[in-house]
Amino acid sequence: MKPAIKVITLGVGDLERSLAFYRDGLGLPTEGIVGTEFEGGAVAFFELSDGLILALWPRRELAKEARLEAGPAGRAQFSIGHNVGSKEEVDEVLGQARAAGAMIPAEPQDRAWGGYSGYFEDPDGHLWEVAWNPQLLP
Repeated sequence: MKPAIKVITLGVGDLERSLAFYRDGLGLPTEGIVGTEFEGGAVAFFELSDGLILALWPRRELAKEARLEAGPAGRAQFSIGHNVGSKEEVDEVLGQARAAGAMIPAEPQDRAWGGYSGYFEDPDGHLWEVAWNPQLLP
Protein backbone atom coordinates (compact mmCIF):
# COMPACT_ATOMS: atom_id res chain seq x y z
CA MET A 1 0.00 0.00 0.00
CA LYS A 2 1.32 3.41 -0.92
CA PRO A 3 1.26 6.03 1.86
CA ALA A 4 -1.31 8.32 0.23
CA ILE A 5 -4.77 9.37 1.36
CA LYS A 6 -7.06 11.27 -1.01
CA VAL A 7 -10.50 11.12 0.65
CA ILE A 8 -11.64 11.04 4.26
CA THR A 9 -15.31 10.05 4.50
CA LEU A 10 -17.23 10.81 7.67
CA GLY A 11 -20.43 8.88 8.28
CA VAL A 12 -23.06 11.36 9.46
CA GLY A 13 -26.50 11.06 11.00
CA ASP A 14 -28.08 14.01 9.17
CA LEU A 15 -26.44 15.02 5.89
CA GLU A 16 -28.20 18.41 5.66
CA ARG A 17 -27.20 19.34 9.23
CA SER A 18 -23.59 18.30 8.67
CA LEU A 19 -23.44 20.13 5.33
CA ALA A 20 -24.64 23.31 7.05
CA PHE A 21 -22.06 22.91 9.83
CA TYR A 22 -19.08 22.49 7.51
CA ARG A 23 -20.23 24.85 4.73
CA ASP A 24 -22.03 27.63 6.59
CA GLY A 25 -20.45 27.33 10.02
CA LEU A 26 -16.82 26.57 9.14
CA GLY A 27 -16.85 28.12 5.66
CA LEU A 28 -15.53 25.11 3.75
CA PRO A 29 -16.20 25.35 0.00
CA THR A 30 -18.53 22.75 -1.52
CA GLU A 31 -21.00 22.26 -4.34
CA GLY A 32 -23.44 20.97 -1.72
CA ILE A 33 -25.13 17.60 -1.80
CA VAL A 34 -24.56 15.68 -5.00
CA GLY A 35 -25.42 12.17 -6.14
CA THR A 36 -29.10 12.33 -5.23
CA GLU A 37 -29.98 10.76 -8.58
CA PHE A 38 -28.52 7.46 -7.29
CA GLU A 39 -30.13 5.35 -4.58
CA GLY A 40 -28.08 5.94 -1.43
CA GLY A 41 -25.72 8.22 -3.34
CA ALA A 42 -26.32 11.59 -1.64
CA VAL A 43 -22.95 12.91 -0.49
CA ALA A 44 -21.22 16.25 0.10
CA PHE A 45 -17.59 16.85 -0.87
CA PHE A 46 -15.24 19.55 0.41
CA GLU A 47 -11.90 20.20 -1.25
CA LEU A 48 -9.19 20.73 1.34
CA SER A 49 -5.54 21.63 0.89
CA ASP A 50 -3.10 19.56 -1.16
CA GLY A 51 -5.92 17.77 -3.01
CA LEU A 52 -7.39 16.10 0.08
CA ILE A 53 -11.18 15.67 -0.02
CA LEU A 54 -13.50 15.52 2.97
CA ALA A 55 -16.70 13.61 2.19
CA LEU A 56 -19.87 13.50 4.28
CA TRP A 57 -22.08 10.49 3.65
CA PRO A 58 -25.04 9.18 5.65
CA ARG A 59 -23.74 6.67 8.22
CA ARG A 60 -26.36 4.08 7.23
CA GLU A 61 -25.22 4.23 3.57
CA LEU A 62 -21.55 3.94 4.49
CA ALA A 63 -22.32 0.91 6.68
CA LYS A 64 -24.48 -0.64 3.96
CA GLU A 65 -21.77 -0.31 1.31
CA ALA A 66 -19.15 -1.73 3.69
CA ARG A 67 -21.57 -4.55 4.61
CA LEU A 68 -21.53 -3.62 8.27
CA GLU A 69 -24.27 -2.87 10.77
CA ALA A 70 -24.77 0.85 11.24
CA GLY A 71 -23.93 1.62 14.83
CA PRO A 72 -24.17 4.82 16.82
CA ALA A 73 -21.65 7.58 16.26
CA GLY A 74 -18.53 6.99 18.31
CA ARG A 75 -16.54 9.48 20.31
CA ALA A 76 -12.78 9.78 20.67
CA GLN A 77 -12.05 6.89 18.30
CA PHE A 78 -9.82 9.16 16.22
CA SER A 79 -9.25 12.85 15.62
CA ILE A 80 -8.74 14.88 12.49
CA GLY A 81 -5.88 17.34 12.83
CA HIS A 82 -6.15 20.85 11.42
CA ASN A 83 -2.81 22.63 11.69
CA VAL A 84 -2.75 26.42 11.61
CA GLY A 85 -0.02 29.06 11.58
CA SER A 86 -0.36 30.63 15.04
CA LYS A 87 -1.85 30.32 18.50
CA GLU A 88 -4.24 33.14 17.60
CA GLU A 89 -5.50 31.15 14.62
CA VAL A 90 -6.21 28.17 16.91
CA ASP A 91 -8.41 30.45 19.00
CA GLU A 92 -10.11 31.88 15.88
CA VAL A 93 -10.92 28.48 14.36
CA LEU A 94 -12.26 27.12 17.64
CA GLY A 95 -14.35 30.26 18.01
CA GLN A 96 -15.73 29.75 14.51
CA ALA A 97 -16.54 26.11 15.31
CA ARG A 98 -18.25 27.15 18.57
CA ALA A 99 -20.34 29.75 16.72
CA ALA A 100 -21.35 27.05 14.22
CA GLY A 101 -22.68 24.90 17.06
CA ALA A 102 -19.68 22.68 17.81
CA MET A 103 -19.10 21.37 21.30
CA ILE A 104 -15.63 22.31 22.62
CA PRO A 105 -14.49 19.49 24.94
CA ALA A 106 -10.97 20.92 25.33
CA GLU A 107 -10.28 24.64 25.25
CA PRO A 108 -6.96 25.58 23.62
CA GLN A 109 -3.88 25.43 25.78
CA ASP A 110 -0.12 25.06 25.61
CA ARG A 111 0.81 21.39 25.16
CA ALA A 112 3.73 19.38 26.54
CA TRP A 113 4.92 18.67 22.97
CA GLY A 114 5.65 22.39 22.43
CA GLY A 115 2.53 23.48 20.58
CA TYR A 116 -0.89 24.87 21.35
CA SER A 117 -4.17 23.13 20.59
CA GLY A 118 -7.82 22.59 21.44
CA TYR A 119 -10.59 20.30 20.25
CA PHE A 120 -14.10 20.57 18.85
CA GLU A 121 -16.73 17.99 17.97
CA ASP A 122 -18.86 18.29 14.84
CA PRO A 123 -22.62 17.56 15.02
CA ASP A 124 -21.95 13.79 14.80
CA GLY A 125 -19.26 13.75 17.46
CA HIS A 126 -16.27 13.59 15.08
CA LEU A 127 -13.33 15.02 16.96
CA TRP A 128 -11.16 17.73 15.39
CA GLU A 129 -7.91 18.98 16.91
CA VAL A 130 -6.99 22.53 15.92
CA ALA A 131 -3.28 22.87 16.51
CA TRP A 132 -0.38 25.23 16.17
CA ASN A 133 2.75 23.10 16.03
CA PRO A 134 5.95 25.04 15.49
CA GLN A 135 7.47 21.88 13.97
CA LEU A 136 4.64 21.42 11.41
CA LEU A 137 3.67 24.87 10.18
CA PRO A 138 1.16 24.76 7.30
